[in-house]
Amino acid sequence: MDMRRIIVVGLGSIGRRHARLLSARTDLRVEAVEPDDESLARARSEIGEMHIYPSFEAAVATRPEMVLIATPPCLHADQTIAALAAGCHVLCEKPMCDNLADAKRMQKAAESADKVVSIGFSGHFSPPVIRLRELMQNGELGQLVYAHLHVGTYLTLVLSLSRHQAELEGAVMLDYAHQPDFLFWALSRNPRGVYVAGEQAGRQELQSNPNVVSLTCDYEDPLITSIHLNFVQAPAQARYEVIGDQGWAALDLETGQLRIGSGGHEGSIREEMFPQPRDAIYQAEHQTFMDAVDGKCQTESPVNEAIQSMYVIDAAMRSWKSGQRVVLDKS
Repeated sequence: MDMRRIIVVGLGSIGRRHARLLSARTDLRVEAVEPDDESLARARSEIGEMHIYPSFEAAVATRPEMVLIATPPCLHADQTIAALAAGCHVLCEKPMCDNLADAKRMQKAAESADKVVSIGFSGHFSPPVIRLRELMQNGELGQLVYAHLHVGTYLTLVLSLSRHQAELEGAVMLDYAHQPDFLFWALSRNPRGVYVAGEQAGRQELQSNPNVVSLTCDYEDPLITSIHLNFVQAPAQARYEVIGDQGWAALDLETGQLRIGSGGHEGSIREEMFPQPRDAIYQAEHQTFMDAVDGKCQTESPVNEAIQSMYVIDAAMRSWKSGQRVVLDKS
């Protein structure tokens, strides 16, 4: 019986991980597109030989069942739309793309195609992130009043083989679309407005503009959220904190430690620990995508949900440039 085919487009850091994990499956034939000789050599040293296409166009012309897009964000929209036109199911790495207009084009194409399209928000498969969302939704923390997400990592710039962050304005907000996506996923709503301060700071060799950003988001109900992002911090840090009127939760994503405070002013603090099997998160993402292709479940992060992070990022970009609070485009 012929094996199912999936083509991984882009063998940079995240593309190599996807290709390595997919190649370990016994039910798939993994092929790839990678024009850069150095990236291709690294991938082959980790994964072994695989069929390599000279271009994206040549790859999709063979009409594989599935395409996984792991290219720079500026290519996501056109490649997703072309893959759908060729009859492929698509798993596209986050961010959805690099601007809201192209995200809307992707959404329109996905809604018109009878194919599965999922955006790679792998945090949806992370056990401690799932647990934090559960606490936010099950009422244990009471009425939520504030949430703060902090991600700082210079390592992203070091690992980025394309170096697109040096040229793409606001790349830190696009690369960390995970954070506005998490808030929408957990709260089931987007903010009303966003105010952003951002700077290009520090003296590191690798730079991005801005490389330090703070977003403050307000909602229709009494709730404030904030997101801090930087391409400066080393070692990397990733922390989420959520405060409600009956308790709070603080998650350290680097260690897997979740602390939960509850019980009023004389309450207690308990701790839950989660392992950090990063490969397992992506394996779960792959399996859910394939199960959706087979009609066994709904896909995780469909475009109508994934695009919500692009609405926030679009408003954040406009706020950063204008210095003013910006109301989200809901059209």
